[in-house]
Amino acid sequence: MKRLHSPSRAVAALMLVINCVCAEEIQTVTIQTPSTAAPTQNKLTALSQPSSARETMLRDADGLIKNGQPEKAYALLAPREFDLAGDVRFDYLLGIAALDSGKPDKATLAFERVLTVDPNFAGARLDMARAYYQLGDFTRAKQEFDIVMRQNPPSGAKETIQKYLDAIKNTESSALTRITGYAEGVLGRDSNVNTGTGASISVASLSPGLAALITGMTGNLNPQILPSQRADSYYGMNAGAEISHSLNADWQIYAGLDGRQHGNLVQTPFDSSGTDVRVGAMRTQGKHVLKLSLTGGQTYLANSMRRDTTGVNAQWQYTVSPSTQISTFAQYDQNRAAGSPSTAPGTDARITGNTDLIIAGAGWLHAVSGGSQLIFASIYTGKELDKAPAIQPPDGQKRFDGIRTGIQANISEQVDRYASLGWQHAIFSRPNGFIVNNGQRNEYQYDLTAGAIWHLDKLWSVKPQVAVYKKQSNLAIYSYDRTDVSLTLRRDFK
Repeated sequence: MKRLHSPSRAVAALMLVINCVCAEEIQTVTIQTPSTAAPTQNKLTALSQPSSARETMLRDADGLIKNGQPEKAYALLAPREFDLAGDVRFDYLLGIAALDSGKPDKATLAFERVLTVDPNFAGARLDMARAYYQLGDFTRAKQEFDIVMRQNPPSGAKETIQKYLDAIKNTESSALTRITGYAEGVLGRDSNVNTGTGASISVASLSPGLAALITGMTGNLNPQILPSQRADSYYGMNAGAEISHSLNADWQIYAGLDGRQHGNLVQTPFDSSGTDVRVGAMRTQGKHVLKLSLTGGQTYLANSMRRDTTGVNAQWQYTVSPSTQISTFAQYDQNRAAGSPSTAPGTDARITGNTDLIIAGAGWLHAVSGGSQLIFASIYTGKELDKAPAIQPPDGQKRFDGIRTGIQANISEQVDRYASLGWQHAIFSRPNGFIVNNGQRNEYQYDLTAGAIWHLDKLWSVKPQVAVYKKQSNLAIYSYDRTDVSLTLRRDFK
């Protein structure tokens, strides 16, 4: 998953220019307003009296920042964030240390706490604007700069703010088009490439009549369906690119292409490949982001069975605070079979038919521990509708609901670890003769994924991952267990 904030190379390059122009003003300007300077100092004094050790730590950190050693100041303060978060003096020093040591995402969280206690702390608000600027979030940077301007800061501060605003305007007009891409190589081991059953199934449990017929013909008193699960090692290659163009400060259009190829060493009938394309538009207005995409794609299984997909996706995202985002989403896809022989491998006849997929849901994302950890959760519901399928699904339409939650945490500046847990329940519309009392097919699916991302540098990364899946169905032939272990090498292009 992505981090809450991600500075671009264009922003980093622009910062070199701005730092040369504005460094002296930023370091020397102290902002106070007649109505807020004294209360701010009083709040610092009114907080619970710090211990001698804490006072020494804060004094040392302040000295390191003033001596141009923000990295050491951040290393000194960060381990105490859990205990001292909420102390205005501590949070402000932590924010400055984070900002000046290249961690603007963590700086925004500290400044947010300062401004929650003292909304009129103009110095913290100016530094919050600088942090947003470094992150490339120019919309919120301008909002914070405007608030400081309305507090009538000294002339030196006004000149500094104006230089930032001019730089933002120049950047937005010059960096209208951006192209990004990636390429991945994957090696792995899949315990169940065909999602088959891992144990024998008694025919009598599916159909007593069919079992009696087989017994009469063969003399076998307990005919069995043998396990169908197949394990194999695999390799894969994935690549993609996206181009985006800013029409103005609010609107952006984009287009992207992704390709993937998955090959098994032995179980080649289950090799797969596919391409996906998307075009869309995104509008950003304050804390709101609205995104609409048109999608299309083709998927091949063993170069024989093909499915074509077209769809539309919509997403609304709202930034509650620098540490919290919420979102809602909706998706509609049409899946159509093309070139699907009756002998195509698979355990579900549905994969060779035509279906429409409808999904809607909501998500939540929250940063904790100074931005070093991200917690996320989502809930969704949907339907899979059969549309004149080539092979009539015996179970009819599928209704499903699901939940997913997870966490991503920074072990170090180079390594992130992550984990996610998913649950889904599905029920089908038609009675099935193989289920007791002609019941409906009813399934529960669980998955657990854990891994790490090692950033070799700004462009290269390595990702080891383990994913475990389990599906339980009241029709045993659809139940399975699966474990997938993989190692991915990725190269980003920015």
